[in-house]
Amino acid sequence: MMKAGRVALFPLLPEFHFHRYREIVRVLLNHGLEFLFARLDPQWAPIRRFLRLPAGSVAAPSMPDEVALHLRLALEELGVTFIKLGQILSTRPDLLPPEFIRELSRLQDSVPPLPWEVIRPVIEQELGRPLEDVFAWIDPQPLASASLAQVHFARLYDGKEVVLKVQRPGVPRQVKVDLDILTAWARRVAGTRLGQYYDFVGVVDEFAFTLRNELDYRREARNAERFRRNFAGEPYLHIPEVYWQYTTQRLLVMEYLNGIKIDQFDRLRAEGYDLKRIALNSARIVIKEVLEDGFFHADPHPGNFVILPGEVIGAMDFGMVGFLRECDRADLVRLYIVSVRLDAEGIVDQLIRMGAADVHVNRKQLALDINRLLMKYANLPLKEIRAREVIEEVTPIMFRHHLRLPSNLWLLGKTLAMMEGIGLQLDPDFDVFAVSEPYVQKLTLEMFLPNRAWLEQGLQMGMEWEQFIRALPRTGLQMLEDLERREPLPLQIAGAERFMTQVHRLFIYLVFGILLAALIVALAFLLAMSPTGDWTRILLGGALFLVLGVSIGLLISMFWNRPR
Repeated sequence: MMKAGRVALFPLLPEFHFHRYREIVRVLLNHGLEFLFARLDPQWAPIRRFLRLPAGSVAAPSMPDEVALHLRLALEELGVTFIKLGQILSTRPDLLPPEFIRELSRLQDSVPPLPWEVIRPVIEQELGRPLEDVFAWIDPQPLASASLAQVHFARLYDGKEVVLKVQRPGVPRQVKVDLDILTAWARRVAGTRLGQYYDFVGVVDEFAFTLRNELDYRREARNAERFRRNFAGEPYLHIPEVYWQYTTQRLLVMEYLNGIKIDQFDRLRAEGYDLKRIALNSARIVIKEVLEDGFFHADPHPGNFVILPGEVIGAMDFGMVGFLRECDRADLVRLYIVSVRLDAEGIVDQLIRMGAADVHVNRKQLALDINRLLMKYANLPLKEIRAREVIEEVTPIMFRHHLRLPSNLWLLGKTLAMMEGIGLQLDPDFDVFAVSEPYVQKLTLEMFLPNRAWLEQGLQMGMEWEQFIRALPRTGLQMLEDLERREPLPLQIAGAERFMTQVHRLFIYLVFGILLAALIVALAFLLAMSPTGDWTRILLGGALFLVLGVSIGLLISMFWNRPR
């Protein structure tokens, strides 16, 4: 009866989570964030008393930077779920002001390690056998320790050196409790006026999906394997091998990379590494990930990269990755093109097309804000433009107009800024735009020139239209016969065959017209890029005139055979 009474009295508090609720409230109050509870509904009085919340309303502090700092510290103190939540919120400038975005981007996930006596049973449980059956030696002192897992060095019996990423015991249970609490609060806030403006339930659902995936180390191992395939022919990046026979949901065993951390610049110089080459390689990695593969490492802080002999970069920690569909990459290129042209209205149109801006956005004010930003960089060469500065300038505009880029695109922006910061420390003349320019040009040509995707879409469309045209006369006549039998007045369509003949001819003209237009554009591009006086240029010119002649013939045929 007591439990039922509690659940009835506190419908907002999920069953058995009362102590965690009190702990969350205590941490927030200790960091001076009591104003977060100032606008609770009056019917929450029992909950206010149970959670020991302060009575009365508390005004929000007037120093947002200080509030953002204490929010970050509170999230770090609350553990893995709230640290990950803060990292997700740092990619949502439509929800939080710039001060909070900057501060949450600094979230640190580092906690004291658990004793070896606690971690060893977890490893043996996942392996299903004693450690001595698998490892010749394992270091009880961890290489790193975070709220989700800690990492240990080990050696196999064949002499290979590996690292073990072990999930801390109790983490899945803690994450489940915290997600239940966050979901309950999001649903409660969804009924308020603020909740009608922001999709808090959607934010929590997306966050819960991401965090649950991160708890499965087999997924991280699959991410590493995908990176290995994508960079199989690139000698400047090394992805560690996954030992699948020992990897489980809570244990990840990978090759140990014995290198120098990418931010240990003095040591790199002392050992004779070429820092400019390292900067160039790091830029190539990110640009290839984004513009070619559509699959990128979304946590590129210096601790996740080491330098191996030959300026080869070794990457680690593949739990957080980003995905870009082909349409996302095309949107980025279009946004880049209108930005280079300083076309504020074009940028607004592209943001609406991408779904980042609502169709009812204040276009005039948004275009004005974007134009001010563009004018700031109008006369600067690309090598003097810094991605981090641009992102910091864009963030208040996004918050002011409630623009929401897809989370992967914003995550990409932060990744580029982080990579640029490392690159500039390695090489003061580092220019990310110069490295990305060939990739952007290649992707632009693929977008606008005839390519395999065009051909596949054209063939698919042609087959669908061919089936439609073949089926239409038979289906149409059958429908007419049914109508004639059931309608009191006769219903007939005269000249159906002639109509279908004209539709068939129009379809053929349409397909030929698209193919000829694509061929003309391709020949024009190839002709423009060919050296002057080269035989290739002469042949391309002849082919272009031939195609133009066929096009004119097609137009004459269409005019001559038009319906009369």
